[in-house]
Amino acid sequence: MINVISYVCMGMGMVFWFWGTWPLVGHRSVLYKLHSLSVADTLGSMLIVVGLLLKIPREWPLLVLAILSLAIWNTVLGYVLAYCSSSPKEAET
Repeated sequence: MINVISYVCMGMGMVFWFWGTWPLVGHRSVLYKLHSLSVADTLGSMLIVVGLLLKIPREWPLLVLAILSLAIWNTVLGYVLAYCSSSPKEAET
């Protein structure tokens, strides 16, 4: 049963990866595209790591560290992109 849940998590992670690339072909702003891509990529990667955690539980410290790193660094990257995309007058206030 754990194997099935593990494969479902990894499969859903890949679905999120491909789902996140779909807005790239739209006509929205670049920031919207980057936001949707980074959110879907983060969730997909986390689901894949959770699937691996269920598959190989003896590696839990490394996999938990990977999940925390994904959550923290992708959030920080989102803030950096938002800060860099704002105009200089908005950044000062």
